Amino acid sequence: MRVIRKPVLTEKSLQEAAEGKFTFEVDLKANKNQIASEIKKAFKVDVQKVRTRILKGKRRRIRGTSRQKKASVLKRATVKLAEGQKINVFETG
Repeated sequence: MRVIRKPVLTEKSLQEAAEGKFTFEVDLKANKNQIASEIKKAFKVDVQKVRTRILKGKRRRIRGTSRQKKASVLKRATVKLAEGQKINVFETG
């Protein structure tokens, strides 16, 4: 099972990155301990706290018809690192 899928690069997540909080899209079945250990292995950082949330899939209208489809459910994890540590994926400029 691949725990970390991809980093979430939104305006809000980039602002939080300056505070030492980094957001990732993770597997739905992953728990906080698995997420913390995978991030520690992948980026060589010390994880202090992990917060997770599940985002429901929104309904999307199929163009040209009256039918709808449902987008998939996502799970995101925000990870707080030790003071002074950072992940290079979130750097801008």
